[in-house]
Order: sequence, then structure tokens, then C-alpha cells
Amino acid sequence: MTALAPMEGPLATWQARLEQGSFQLQRCRACSTHLFYPRLVCPQCAGTDLEWREASGQGTVYSTTVVARRPEQGGPYNVALIELQEGPRMMSRVEDVAPQDVAIGQPVVAFVGKIDGKAAVLFKPQH
Repeated sequence: MTALAPMEGPLATWQARLEQGSFQLQRCRACSTHLFYPRLVCPQCAGTDLEWREASGQGTVYSTTVVARRPEQGGPYNVALIELQEGPRMMSRVEDVAPQDVAIGQPVVAFVGKIDGKAAVLFKPQH
């Protein structure tokens, strides 16, 4: 059996930067669109000249739900669709608040945390 090749491309770059504690988004130099999910081609203009830029970290809860888990599995948590200040939306979690208290329209700020030992973009309420 052949071992899988290591991840390459924009997703690997994004994850490597997260592992270093940096939340960055791609931006198309042709049309200035910020992209998320990392990709090779801009979905807006089909441009391929993409650069990495530090994200502002500012966002707003666009949608949210509570996932129920047994207490021994960590208890309930929220899954939220966050609209980033730069434009794209991304799925994440809002931490430091009870899952049922996360609200649509709530301003949030990003931080790089861990989910199952892997770096991930998480959010907390902006005060």
C-alpha cells in the first residue's frame, strides 16, 4: 500500500499558517476579492494572481446552531456561519459563551485555537 502524499497547494499553505498562529485569507490581485475556502482560482474573476493577507479577525454571526453531545463527550457546542469583514463566510465555533447564547448578528473576533489538536479559526464575542 502506498502512503498518501502530503497536502500541497493553498489548503496546505492556509493550514501551515494557522499552525503558526496566523489567520490569513487569500486576496485576488485582479479584482480585490477576498477568498475563503483557499483555492487556486478566484471564483469572482477567474484570476490566478492570489496573495495571502492577514485577516482582520472581525466578523458577524450569520447563522448558528447548537450541536447536542453528552456531558462525557464535552457537552453541547455551537456551529456558526461567520461573515468575515472581508466578505467571505466561514463555518466555525463561537467560544467563551454558552452555545445557546450565540446570536445571529452578534459581532465576533477571531483567534487561532485548536479542535482535536489541529489549529482552527475560532471566534469569541466582541465586547
